[in-house]
Amino acid sequence: MHETIPAFYFDGKSSRRFPVSLTVQDRVAVISGEVQRACPLAELRVSERLRHAQRTVTFPDGAYLEILDPVAFDRLLATTGHEDSFVVRMQQSWRGALAAFALTAVVLFLGYLYALPAAAGFAARALPEQAERMIGGETLAFLDRRLLEPSAMPPARRDALAARFKAMVTPRPGAPGYEIVFRKSRIGPNAFALPSGQIVLTDEIVDLLNDDDAVMAVLAHELGHLHERHLMQRMIQGTMIGAAATVLFGDVSSVVASIPTIMLDLKYSRDAEREADDYAVAMLKANGSGPAALIRSFEALEKETGDRSPYLSSHPPAAERIERIRSAR
Repeated sequence: MHETIPAFYFDGKSSRRFPVSLTVQDRVAVISGEVQRACPLAELRVSERLRHAQRTVTFPDGAYLEILDPVAFDRLLATTGHEDSFVVRMQQSWRGALAAFALTAVVLFLGYLYALPAAAGFAARALPEQAERMIGGETLAFLDRRLLEPSAMPPARRDALAARFKAMVTPRPGAPGYEIVFRKSRIGPNAFALPSGQIVLTDEIVDLLNDDDAVMAVLAHELGHLHERHLMQRMIQGTMIGAAATVLFGDVSSVVASIPTIMLDLKYSRDAEREADDYAVAMLKANGSGPAALIRSFEALEKETGDRSPYLSSHPPAAERIERIRSAR
C-alpha cells in the first residue's frame, strides 16, 4: 500500500495553492487532486529538514510542493532510499554541530595567526605610493588640527638632528625614503612614522631623552616601521578584522564589533614593535654603536611616564623589550 501525503501544490508562476496528495509508485512521484502530474524521483529536489520550516519538493520547471505532514513524509522518503546530505545530518546532531564549531574556531585562529598578516603584508606592499602619501598627508593634517603644534625647537637644532640621522641612513642599502617632521605635542613625548614616509618627532621626546644618541635610536626604530610598512599593514588588518567582525556580529552594536579589532590590532602592533626594535639595533650596529642608546630611550620613557606613555601604550612592556635586546647581543 502506497502512503499518501497531503500537500499544497504551487505552479511557481502565481501565489495560488492547490490542495493535492503525493504518492510514490515505481520511483515516480504522482500528484493527484486539483493538479495531476507525475515526475521521476531523480528529477525532484527535496529541501533540507529544518525544525521550524515546512519541507518542500521542487519540480524541474520550478513548481513545488509544501508538505503538510512531515512525519509521514519522512517515512515515505525512507521507503525510497532517500538520505539527507552529510551537512544536514551534521546540523541535526549536537555532536556534529560542536565539531563544526570547533573546526571553524581552528580555521579562524590559524587564519588570524598566518593568513591575515600575510594578506595584509602583501596588500601593503602592493599599495601604490600615491595612496600611501595621501593617507599619510591626511593623517598628519588631522593630527596638526587636533594634537600637534608647530615645533618650538630652534631651526639649527632641528637641522643638526636631521643631518646626523641622514648620515646614519645614507650607507644603509634598501633604506626607505623618509622625512623628519618636527612638532610640539599636546599628549606628551612621542615619535611615530606615517605611511607617507614622514617620521614625526616631538619636542617633548627630544627634551625628555636629552641624549642625541637615544634620539637617533628612536628615529631608527621608526624607520624600521617604514621599512616594514607596519602602519599600512595595521590599517589593512584593522579593516579586514572589522569587516569580519561585522559579518559575525552584524549591526547589533558597533562597540561589540570593535572589540575584536582592538584586541587583535594590539597583538599585531606589539609584533611590529619588536621588528622595528630589531631594525633599529641592526642600524645602530652598522653605524659602529650598540643597542645601548635604544635601551636608554626605553628606560627614560618608562621612568618619566611608565607604560602609560603614548609612545609605549601599544608597545610591549619596556622591561620586556630591554631584556630582549640585551639577550640578543
